[in-house]
Amino acid sequence: MNQNFTVAGGGIAGLAVALGLARQGASVTVLEQAEAIKEVGAGLQISPNGLRVLDALGIGDEVRACSIEAEAVELRDYRRSGVVAKVQLRRERGETGYYFAHRADLIDILASAVRDAGARVRLLQKVDTVSLDAALNMKMCSGPEFRPEVLIGADGVRSVVRPAINGSEAPFFTGQVAWRAIVPNVTGQKRAVRVYMGPKRHMVVYPLRDGSMLNVVAVKERSQWAAEGWSQPDDPSNLRAAFHEFGPEPQRILAEIKDVNVWGLFRHPVAEKWHEGSAVLVGDAAHPTLPFLAQGANMALEDSYALVAALGKYADVAQAFSVYQNVRRARAVRVIEAANGNAWKYHLSGPVRIGAHLGMGLVSRFAPQKLVGSFDWLYGYDVTKEPLLR
Repeated sequence: MNQNFTVAGGGIAGLAVALGLARQGASVTVLEQAEAIKEVGAGLQISPNGLRVLDALGIGDEVRACSIEAEAVELRDYRRSGVVAKVQLRRERGETGYYFAHRADLIDILASAVRDAGARVRLLQKVDTVSLDAALNMKMCSGPEFRPEVLIGADGVRSVVRPAINGSEAPFFTGQVAWRAIVPNVTGQKRAVRVYMGPKRHMVVYPLRDGSMLNVVAVKERSQWAAEGWSQPDDPSNLRAAFHEFGPEPQRILAEIKDVNVWGLFRHPVAEKWHEGSAVLVGDAAHPTLPFLAQGANMALEDSYALVAALGKYADVAQAFSVYQNVRRARAVRVIEAANGNAWKYHLSGPVRIGAHLGMGLVSRFAPQKLVGSFDWLYGYDVTKEPLLR
């Protein structure tokens, strides 16, 4: 690759694409606005489709070593003990597994690999504006304007690269807010995701690292919205009050929360255009997703692989970008639509709730493969085998 690549954003998408490009001998500079490449206080789920990319990048085993392999997703009633329905995730021999990881661990592994591959990481580099009018211009918040040869917008849900390509777009509030926290594993939870389902709210809980901690995401429907973002501190008593009707096990978890963040959940359209001239979008900058299918990180990894593979196969940048969008956009739309439609299934009430839970329980007990098979299109996908990229 003869081009010089500038990656705006040092998150999962930006680091993964930088690593892939650097491994192919490209000159890569990552611009990150923070004072360090780091991520704290959040877990993520790496499903087989994302892990295949990490394996292709050569860091899959390192990620597995600091993660927990999942065995099941357990759907539970918010008050009563016991499992309403269970989806087995345990893999057969030779299959790719499903893992719970601490976001900070994945970021650390990616950042270390990026630097080892020869890419440059520049910190405290906030991109203020991007212009694509006549040439690719970037205005830094604390520095002069400059023109990168190729710009990869991996700058997340508040991307400044996306509006330069697509124009201004207003997201809308979904009527839901989410709290995120990490607590000690006081319930002894093992290798499963537990989803506690209640009227107009639910909690997702799974273990991290050596199993000594739990990642908690709690979602509630409400008309009052919180500012969009990941770092809005909240009083834990607000979270406990919102979920006070939940049963003993959730209460034990909620009682341990000392620090918690809350954010409003907004729905964004998938970008119509993922590239313009020598600028292109990856990850949340192209397709922010709601956290109801645990696919944000996995979609970022898929995007990154596809973009690097397209740039490696097609010498013309415009052609590579076009192939990349053709490979990725329909897939992203399908995943995001599935995530958008997932939350209501956990928030049922009244007779509908009783009937739905009974139905899920029967399927889980007598036709478990039907539940597992419903995710084949998602987890079975392998971006590394896309014909247009090979």
